[in-house]
Amino acid sequence: MSDPVFPKRAVTSHDVARHAGVSRAAVSRTFTPNASVSEETRQKVIKAANELGYRVNYLARSLINKRSDLVGVVAAGLDNPFRTMQIDHLTRGLLARDLRPILLPTSRSEDVTTFIRQLLQYSVSGVIVTSDAPPTELCEECAGNGIPIVLINKGENIPLVDRVVNDDEVAARAAADYFFDAGCRRLAVMASPHLSFTGRSRRQAFVTRAEELGAALEVIDVPVNDYKSGLEQGTALADSAAEALFCVNDYMACGVIDALARLGRDRDRPGLRIIGHDDIPQAGWDAYRLTTFAQACDLQTEAAIDFLESRIADPDLPARLETTPVRLVERKSAA
Repeated sequence: MSDPVFPKRAVTSHDVARHAGVSRAAVSRTFTPNASVSEETRQKVIKAANELGYRVNYLARSLINKRSDLVGVVAAGLDNPFRTMQIDHLTRGLLARDLRPILLPTSRSEDVTTFIRQLLQYSVSGVIVTSDAPPTELCEECAGNGIPIVLINKGENIPLVDRVVNDDEVAARAAADYFFDAGCRRLAVMASPHLSFTGRSRRQAFVTRAEELGAALEVIDVPVNDYKSGLEQGTALADSAAEALFCVNDYMACGVIDALARLGRDRDRPGLRIIGHDDIPQAGWDAYRLTTFAQACDLQTEAAIDFLESRIADPDLPARLETTPVRLVERKSAA
């Protein structure tokens, strides 16, 4: 009978300190961002940690210090490629500043109490909300529990909560102008009248500008601003009198283009000029070649983390707002 195998004991900071010939406090300072420690000591500790296979337990540290380097990134609609782009920028930006992102998927049906309990359990330093799916009560509860929070592309004004928003009005008005300058006088916009702050903002700005230009306008309501809605409504567009269509995001625009292609329309000349918004990777694929407006995800990330860090340092700052620019990306779909 073979001897029982016992799990190997985890390496501790005490082990690293003994191996490096330094104090435990020196080990702690080495792995604490911006802590004071000499370069010679830092190198000794890092060398010992690597040799022993030591890993910092940040969650345990947060329980001791009542504060962690964790930042909750709240997101919904993860099937949308834009959300993936946005989260990628945020996680890289947080890591570059020695903050550790923890992704918290949610939806409008999420129980707020349970969600807040999870955030408090992790002792997060702050929260970045990237979509409209979490209810406003969640943001208010976070702020009420002293959790610094920053909203990206969410519309509500909440005390002590900072916001970073895309310039949706400029994009939507520019889309209407683009179509009008191309000779189109019968325009359409596809968007949900509910759920998304950005979708509603773009829809309203496009409608307002089309009316100012005197263009005929068709408003196509969808339940959700997603690919499926674009695919379903795209079939009906084959019989529409509209000459040009603004979809409030690229994901939905790709569905429209696929629907028209299934009806035998040429993908390059489907008989309908189409502009989207977000500049997701798929927008540049040969199957779509979608004219769109790119969001400045890099600027949104920097602004959001700047807001979060300053809010952590001074929780009583007044609520702030930053608007980031858009950029037109021209391809075949609107030609």
